[in-house]
Amino acid sequence: MSAHLGRRLRKGATSGAVVAAAVAALAASQAPEMTPPPTDNAGGDRAIGAGDTASPSGDGSATGNSPYYTELPPLNPPSNPGLPAAKLPVITGPAQAGIPASVLAAYQRAEQSIRSTTPGCNLPWQLLAGIGKVESGQASGGRVDANGTTLTPILGPVLNGVGFANISDTDGGAFDGDRTHDRAVGPMQFIPSTWATWGQDANSDGKKDPNNIYDAAQAAGLYLCANDRNLALKADLDRAILSYNRSTEYLNTVMSWFEYYRRGTHQVPDGTGVLPVDRSDGRGQDNRPLPTTPAPTTPAPKPSGTGTPKPDPTKPGGPSATKPPTKPTPPLKPPVTPPTKPPVPPTVPPAVKVARLAAVTSGPLTATTESAFTKSPTVAALDAAGAPITGVSIRFEITGTTDTRFSGGATTATVTTGSAGIAAAPTLRAGEKTGSFTVKATVVGRGMDATAFAATVTARQADTLARIGGDPLSATTGTTFGQSVQVKATDKGALAPGVLVTVVIADAAGTTESTGGPSFKDGVRTLVLKTDENGLISLPEILAGDKAGEYVLRLTAPGGGDAEIKLTVTAPTATPSPSPTPEPTPSGTGSPEASPSPSA
Repeated sequence: MSAHLGRRLRKGATSGAVVAAAVAALAASQAPEMTPPPTDNAGGDRAIGAGDTASPSGDGSATGNSPYYTELPPLNPPSNPGLPAAKLPVITGPAQAGIPASVLAAYQRAEQSIRSTTPGCNLPWQLLAGIGKVESGQASGGRVDANGTTLTPILGPVLNGVGFANISDTDGGAFDGDRTHDRAVGPMQFIPSTWATWGQDANSDGKKDPNNIYDAAQAAGLYLCANDRNLALKADLDRAILSYNRSTEYLNTVMSWFEYYRRGTHQVPDGTGVLPVDRSDGRGQDNRPLPTTPAPTTPAPKPSGTGTPKPDPTKPGGPSATKPPTKPTPPLKPPVTPPTKPPVPPTVPPAVKVARLAAVTSGPLTATTESAFTKSPTVAALDAAGAPITGVSIRFEITGTTDTRFSGGATTATVTTGSAGIAAAPTLRAGEKTGSFTVKATVVGRGMDATAFAATVTARQADTLARIGGDPLSATTGTTFGQSVQVKATDKGALAPGVLVTVVIADAAGTTESTGGPSFKDGVRTLVLKTDENGLISLPEILAGDKAGEYVLRLTAPGGGDAEIKLTVTAPTATPSPSPTPEPTPSGTGSPEASPSPSA
């Protein structure tokens, strides 16, 4: 096997036999562990069935199965005492254990953040490093600015179906500059449609940028952890990598780098990382065809025995038999020992440097119900000298009995400090419950005391309640009040939406709830109603009841708003009974006969 074939696996161009031989050599050596491709992988990758991986994006892969770099790290030849050393298969490569500083920091920060929010995923940063290597050569060797954004865009080929997937434009060219087809973008090579779902703002600059290594590494980690994967399990690890690019050779190459980085790596300055030279589509950097190297020519041997004979020093006419004086041998120079490079100090995680968290937000944190807080809890991560520390993961947690939440409905959020060492919690939004609560800020991975922020949610207020128009409210017993009742709430002259107004049907004095007479449905005499966006409430139908008299409809609101509306219940008017008709007096023959006078 040639060194070239042993070092690189080309998608769609390497025969199954060559791939199998390369993998066998790797498995026998001290090389990073690789997963051998299926035996039916002849002439390229076999199709991955639905059972092999579940892609979170639904489009088959995060990258659109775009090409990737395949150069493997330095590998030792396998130990095989049955072969002479000259015939051992040689698998070599450049020394690429160094990872650019910003790129390494982004991978480690993503691991810390995701382990704090999704510990069951068990995401190792070396997996992100393996994917970042085969996708972009660690952001083109760490060519990023101070915020982690690539100095020039990193774009995959046009996904127009010619040799690659056919994916029509999904972002209007916003990320990839192509309004016809999509292209993989950035150091982790996300296609725009996948970035729209998984994009992150990991460096807290207010943008979700696939060209930023911090944003891209965080998004890649979350994508790999999707579907409740546990990356400590080999099956879930394989599924996660295949969901990124559905290729068995891609899986093998990423696993090779993953294991390589797990055995040790170190930080190198940004821009000095070793760039890969071979891509799975057979093209090199900037999509240029790879240069070919001419075979070295062997110089022809000099002729011997047919040239002009050299003169014999022992024959007449030849040179003197006396040997010329020899030049004195110059003294040997002492060997020069190259200066020893100082060892690279181990990278200290940013969290370890933090001596304290200083509160940046000042003043009380207050909001009324169902509204956003105008200020967010903000802290600065400082070292022992008071200098800010970049890249520290800060966890904010809401504790208390209110229903206040961060944007998105969560009670916890992890934010990474920016260049000034500052991390601000997401916007707080109050719910319907009033009361006090606390937001605690802690350094992820440290046992330091929390920095606490006290916050309060108060009820919305109205200083005035007034009935809008309408006739006096009156009804007879056993009927209903036919007039509608609508009340407007204002606060300092402005409409007061969202105010809770208490409505009580009270006795004539207006001091206590009545025990008879008018009521709302089902005998209810006390209600709490909320004003609408125009500061209005409309009372439900009022039943007069069966007890005549005077009553009061009393309304109160937080902030001093108060109103009383009189209710009058009357008994129905009695209808007079008609006079009885006298019976007619009998007359004529019907009259009784007079008694005869007694005889004399």
